[in-house]
Amino acid sequence: MRSRTIRAATFATSLAAALVAATVLVPPAASAATAAFVRTSSWSSGYEAKFTVTNNTAQTITSWNVQFDLPGGSAVGSYWDALVSTAGQHVTATNQSWNGTLAPGATTSFGFIVSGTGDPTNCTVNGGACTGGGGNPSGPGTPGGLRVTGTTNTSVSLAWTASSGTVAGYRVYEGSTVRATVTGTSATVSGLAACSSHGYTVAAYNSAGESARSGAVSATTTGCTGGGSGAMAAAPYLYPGWGDPPAPATVMNATGVKWFTIAFVLSGGGCTPAWDGGGPLTGGPHASTIAAIRAAGGDVIPSFGGYSGNKLGPNCSSAAALAGAYQQVINAFGLKAIDIDVENTDEFENEAVQDRILGALKIVKQNNPGIKTIVTIGTATTGPTWWGTRLINQAAALQANVDVFTIMPFDFGGGANMYQNTVNAAEGLKTALRNAFGWSDATAYAHMGISGMNGLSDQQELTTPAIWTQIRDWAAARGLARFTFWSVNRDRACPGGGVVSNCSGIAQNAWEFTSITARFG
Repeated sequence: MRSRTIRAATFATSLAAALVAATVLVPPAASAATAAFVRTSSWSSGYEAKFTVTNNTAQTITSWNVQFDLPGGSAVGSYWDALVSTAGQHVTATNQSWNGTLAPGATTSFGFIVSGTGDPTNCTVNGGACTGGGGNPSGPGTPGGLRVTGTTNTSVSLAWTASSGTVAGYRVYEGSTVRATVTGTSATVSGLAACSSHGYTVAAYNSAGESARSGAVSATTTGCTGGGSGAMAAAPYLYPGWGDPPAPATVMNATGVKWFTIAFVLSGGGCTPAWDGGGPLTGGPHASTIAAIRAAGGDVIPSFGGYSGNKLGPNCSSAAALAGAYQQVINAFGLKAIDIDVENTDEFENEAVQDRILGALKIVKQNNPGIKTIVTIGTATTGPTWWGTRLINQAAALQANVDVFTIMPFDFGGGANMYQNTVNAAEGLKTALRNAFGWSDATAYAHMGISGMNGLSDQQELTTPAIWTQIRDWAAARGLARFTFWSVNRDRACPGGGVVSNCSGIAQNAWEFTSITARFG
């Protein structure tokens, strides 16, 4: 949103009508003066405008008076004094420079800011209409429905709904810069870099001025490269021993998925790794699940940590000791990747443990050439929180060589639009990575992952299969390195079932989220 500073003593924002007037004496023949309204700039919640007053007489006008109304929901906050009248019905704004002589044929202007999108109506200057006949110098209505209709390596195509009123054309803005001017309701912005992100709004215009800007849309050109290809990128969470775990081969045959992220490696006492904090690394249900996945032609990424349980990060005394615990699991299963799920106050909101985990991952990368390291963290709707940003900055400072930073865009009280909230959170992660590492958009995307929650989240946020498909396609178009969800155990229907361990709480086909995920990249 574009911000403006309104230098006014009082700014009325909820009046049904606003009246702006110069306090002047009206001389004879002054009614032949006119005033033309034009917007000089617009933003989502208001605009800046001016009236240009012209003396159309053969006499010098020694003073003049302009009045106009605004529709309900709009109000004036001028650059000058703004005083609410005692009747409480209008705003009167005055400036002494409005008074003064105006030679025959001469013009003068005064500017002001409007909060709201309505244009002036019933305008008069010294009692006569501001413009010929109508007395309603109005710009066109705001365009609606702005959407992205296509992208290439070098262009973004847009379309929108036509504005009301008289329209001469439309201007497509990127920030405050006009990128295209057209007479129809579509445009293509060309000459863009591959895999570059852009945000656009559109405004209509005519001879009276420009409308308010439309709502913004974002788009990224194609041509991204990165880790979004390969079966390892799509590895939904599977939790043996919890939530009626399905047979891996059944899910693999039904969906085509090849990889699973196996939850969770915790502390079995001190700095010793154990499945769920109690089960042995080999010989238990986790090990047999891994064997079944591999027998069916797939592979696994063990996940260390999670939200609850006794974790290795706080229990290992040093980065080297923690790296040794990770190494035990790597050796036991001949791993190609590990996921460190950093959550809660014992690991995520603990600076010493954050640094210990990052130091351990640096050692793991040094000792295991080719292994992929993944760090998974929670997020706000706008991107990483302070703790998440701190972890990313420390990863850069410590040269931890983390391959993928994955966010969990749920349980943030995000409300109804889980697609847009996920995209916003991911773009915030991209910005944090760019700031920390100095990467381009394409490189940042190639080090990013999304780990959602299918169906109902713990906070009742709803992600349907259709929304999950939208998120997948957005992530794939940008070359994200990882796309997963919690969890396969819940990838079954139970409409109205709430948030439970063995179903999604919504109507869906069995393994539908897994099928969508398997087609990532």
